[in-house]
Amino acid sequence: MVTKYIILGLYGLILVLIGVFASRKVKTLSDYYVGGKNIGFWAVAFSARATGESGWLLLGLTGMGAVAGVSAYWVVLGEVLGVAISWFFMAKPFKRLTDQYNSITVPDFLESRFKPTSNLLRSIAATALSVFVIIYVSAQIDTTGKAFESLLDMNYFIGALIGFVIVVSYIFIGGFLASVWSDFFQGIMMFFGLILLPVIAWFMIDSGGEFISGLKAIDPGLLSIWGTSSDPWINVFTILGFAMIGLGFLGSPQIYVRFISVKNELEINKGRWVAIGFTLLTDAAAVTIGLLGRYLFTEAGQDPEAILGTGAEDVLIVLVEYLLPLTLVGVYIAIVLSAIMSTIDSLLVVASSAITRDFYQKIFNPELADDKLSRLSKIVTLVMALIALGLSFSVAVLSPDRTIFWFVIFGWSGIAATFCPVIILSLFWKAYSEKGAIASMVTGFACVPFFKFVVQDIDSIGIYFEKLDVLAPSFLLSMISGYVFTKLYPAKE
Repeated sequence: MVTKYIILGLYGLILVLIGVFASRKVKTLSDYYVGGKNIGFWAVAFSARATGESGWLLLGLTGMGAVAGVSAYWVVLGEVLGVAISWFFMAKPFKRLTDQYNSITVPDFLESRFKPTSNLLRSIAATALSVFVIIYVSAQIDTTGKAFESLLDMNYFIGALIGFVIVVSYIFIGGFLASVWSDFFQGIMMFFGLILLPVIAWFMIDSGGEFISGLKAIDPGLLSIWGTSSDPWINVFTILGFAMIGLGFLGSPQIYVRFISVKNELEINKGRWVAIGFTLLTDAAAVTIGLLGRYLFTEAGQDPEAILGTGAEDVLIVLVEYLLPLTLVGVYIAIVLSAIMSTIDSLLVVASSAITRDFYQKIFNPELADDKLSRLSKIVTLVMALIALGLSFSVAVLSPDRTIFWFVIFGWSGIAATFCPVIILSLFWKAYSEKGAIASMVTGFACVPFFKFVVQDIDSIGIYFEKLDVLAPSFLLSMISGYVFTKLYPAKE
């Protein structure tokens, strides 16, 4: 146990040192929020992917692989397509326009794109971003607590607090640069950790045939790419729900702020292959880890939760402790925390920018110079982090049976449904109007809780929308409302 704590201490020290070094380059508000728009493709690609994946990749998606079987590979397909479309078709026009508008936040971009006569558009964007970022950060803090509890036998709340203090420390000091540099470091750890574990586990199995026959004995549905249910419509909606997770890569602010920060469009050309390769290999490895764990630790007819924990989300942890020596177990603790913290840091910077720049400076105090906001930005970052911490603890007490996968996906879906349709239509439809953008954001923002807490409880159709989850229908309705309101209230020439 001492070895684990030593490795964890070294990991935390590295992150804090990254924050200290990054702070020396932070001179302006642009430095704090987008790294002075001078970041290379390796750092941007790894940072974007580490931010986009979060703790759900190592704990949530591995658990989904153990429960759903090979049908969980639909998540891999959806994410790879989402990342590819984002980097190949959206990143460069978005970068071009944000440079032209001198934007440092997504609400900045939207205001310059539509030139509104009031602050309503910016206010809605900043509000939606703040609300769902807090939810998403709270989900990551919750994952931190679970990770410490499972890996170190530590009290859930103490573990969550330790992770919280580490990530807030380096973000408070170094801002966006600290976030990107730490994400690069953490992304490398995630990549190699996920790739190596299934290789090691595979050598524990006598043959591939034994693995296949073993899964078939446990549950033949685990080997079906079309799902494990006897109801074909349940399988259809489940597959759609898995694949549509990739929609969140088509404009989510915590990811697209990386495109604002990159040096130039040539760096995007290089970075897209890094991002796609990272996504394909790590996501496929995560699902494979779940399948290997299900084979090694459950028997035919046995509930995987009996061995692997709630929602089978302990499968990676159980596999690591079963296969690896103590020192490497400590390294994997750091890898799990890397997945979580690489998302928390990015989200906190985005949320801080929404409150500090998009609310306070642009709406209430437009005469305030950027250099006066640096200290306020740090205070806002800390306050929003504390709010997320409180929400995380509240959810842990009120919903002890929650799963990481769906808690994280709810926050992810809220951000994606609110912003992705707006970004897509803003980039590719010149006639898109301010009223259309407002309608898109409001619809996406409202539909996520509506589908989660209302539609999923309807007896006749609720189960299908539970499998589909909230992102796909919310995303679709947001796109439709943007189109309809643009036609009703077209942009002025």
